[in-house]
Amino acid sequence: MLDNQGFTSTGSGRRFQAARHQLALEFAYSANRPIREMLHVYGLRTSLFRIKVITALVLATREQRLIGVQGVHAYIEASFSQLTIVGVREVLKRLAEVGVIKIQSDRSYRFTPEAWDMLKSS
Repeated sequence: MLDNQGFTSTGSGRRFQAARHQLALEFAYSANRPIREMLHVYGLRTSLFRIKVITALVLATREQRLIGVQGVHAYIEASFSQLTIVGVREVLKRLAEVGVIKIQSDRSYRFTPEAWDMLKSS
């Protein structure tokens, strides 16, 4: 018999669903490996918020765009609405304190050369 989601009630469909979910987690885990390794080098714990903020900075850097707090927040808000603009500021502030990013005079952010080299080489 099929349940509402089209899986059999014997549970075999649930194993498939769990396996698919696990594969998605493993892909996300491996895709963020350079970010996690860089955070470790700088003595920071990995968090979803930090990964999202760094991902926004990476995309802006690759596109050779300047990005500030509002731009990072807009990027994160599109996919993960739980981080407030105050939270984004706190993450950016902490990343700057440990030397991952630098705050420019126009209030945009960029990676330090060392941090960018770690992200590019991985």
